[in-house]
Amino acid sequence: MWKVTMFSSPNVLLWRGLLAVILGVVSVAWPGITVGAFVILFAVYAFMTAATDSARAFASDRVGPVVGWLLLALLSLAAGVVALAWPGITALALTIWIAAWALTTGAMEIALAFQRGESAGERTLFLLTGAVAVLFAFSLFVRPDIGAASLATVFGLFSLVYGVSAVFASFEERRHRTNTNPREPVRV
Repeated sequence: MWKVTMFSSPNVLLWRGLLAVILGVVSVAWPGITVGAFVILFAVYAFMTAATDSARAFASDRVGPVVGWLLLALLSLAAGVVALAWPGITALALTIWIAAWALTTGAMEIALAFQRGESAGERTLFLLTGAVAVLFAFSLFVRPDIGAASLATVFGLFSLVYGVSAVFASFEERRHRTNTNPREPVRV
């Protein structure tokens, strides 16, 4: 008998998909707020990283790591200040970062579609989400100046498609696990 926990494969896919759908709905409904939230979230992350890097600097007993961690802390602090002082430039940088993330994710999902043992439905889901991610990435790389609101809307639509496909993939994985012999390992 399979023990189902929150972190088992179907549940992780389901929660990941549901969170992506929620993020997509919020991004499409309120694109301006979404971009502002991304910039503020990045600034908070940079400030938290600066604090933890500073703490790590003084946790070392050697001089070399102290200097390195303090330089990283200063870089993170500067990134947080720049994000809050110039949110437009930060939004552009985040646009390029999201494009790189989407391209990498899309390429990996397209590659996953051609693994041995995948069903036709699984291949189609991998190809669909991979193609959407790659198209999204190229549109951002070609026109990074499309505007923050447009990016939030496109990101929201991408998150909706990705989330729905992850939810369907979780149901497919759950169905596959119930139709397999419990002693036979499940290929994920």
